[in-house]
Amino acid sequence: MSLIYSEEQRMLADTAREFLAAKSPVAAQRRLRDERATNGFDPALWREIVDLGWTGIPFPEAVGGLEFGYKALGAVFEEMGRTLCASPMFSVVVSGALLQLAGTPEQQTAWLPALIAGDKRVALALDEGPRHDPLATTLSARREGSGYRLDGSKVFVVDGIGADAWLLAARTEGQAGDREGVSLFLVSAGTAGLSMSPQSLIDSRNHARLRLDSVLVPASALLGAEGQGFGMLDQALDRGRACLAAEMLGAAEQLFATTLDYLKTRVQFDAPIGSFQALQHRAARCYTDLCLARSAVMAALAAFDDPASDATTCGRLASLAKWKAGETAAHVSNEAVQMHGGIGVTDELDVGLFLKRIRVAQACLGDGDFHCQRYAALTELPA
Repeated sequence: MSLIYSEEQRMLADTAREFLAAKSPVAAQRRLRDERATNGFDPALWREIVDLGWTGIPFPEAVGGLEFGYKALGAVFEEMGRTLCASPMFSVVVSGALLQLAGTPEQQTAWLPALIAGDKRVALALDEGPRHDPLATTLSARREGSGYRLDGSKVFVVDGIGADAWLLAARTEGQAGDREGVSLFLVSAGTAGLSMSPQSLIDSRNHARLRLDSVLVPASALLGAEGQGFGMLDQALDRGRACLAAEMLGAAEQLFATTLDYLKTRVQFDAPIGSFQALQHRAARCYTDLCLARSAVMAALAAFDDPASDATTCGRLASLAKWKAGETAAHVSNEAVQMHGGIGVTDELDVGLFLKRIRVAQACLGDGDFHCQRYAALTELPA
């Protein structure tokens, strides 16, 4: 398992960095926030990203993908983290993976090529409370005629505004906390009884609430076997977790570089503040944490590209990466605010934009506590 990018992956990262620096600098995210962009991203930029082929990186060529692997995709997410680029890439990864893993041939044919081509957008509607917990699903799905009736609500739906369809986790049997009984449904926008409203988070991205009141869907809306959807859902979520970890790593590294530049140029008592040993020690700890986080993120991405890695191995490494990248990004962003002093808490400085995005990404698909518990559960202890 290689923990470094190959030459081709590095070339992709360099191309992504140049493109995003020119077309989606941090100032663009600030503008989207100030203009209160409805979808939380620039549609013209999104079309250029699609044309570059990034949406097809992890998917098979048979459905319009490039089959370039998750390490290559992680390199792109890193660069997106460096500029805080807002786009529906995350939903393409998670929803596309879920369709690939659990969708019927008909569902894959109808949605995967359109998703990769940017012609359709599909968002995953999963969480129902303030904390990520897939097993806590209570949205009910009951048999009615030849289809199902869905009742309940979802919150923090990433890229939910403007989506053409939503992938929903619902419970066809059992109670909250049960692994068995979780089913997956593909519900198109405009379905009677389904309502969507924007949800404001501190990173000013695209999030939504969904409410389902007696929503009737045909049996063809079901992905996989009834009541057996959790395993495939968890595998798709792990791919999203690894990509989020890569994004946080890129954001943290960029924030660290910005802070180092400030330490070298800010003068107090006739000396650059970077010459003060106390600040040097704090910067050194940030650097070592970033190195460790990179190792964890690269291991998770490589696992998805390794045919020998099973779902448990991928899940364990994805949780490790999400935890370590989240903890490191939170630490670096806190230190960046502190080391910048008073200006670090002002809106005119980009530090605050990075901090807010990192906090949301840290909580998305499970915070540190969630992944520590999950890692322990997935780790086989010796007898």
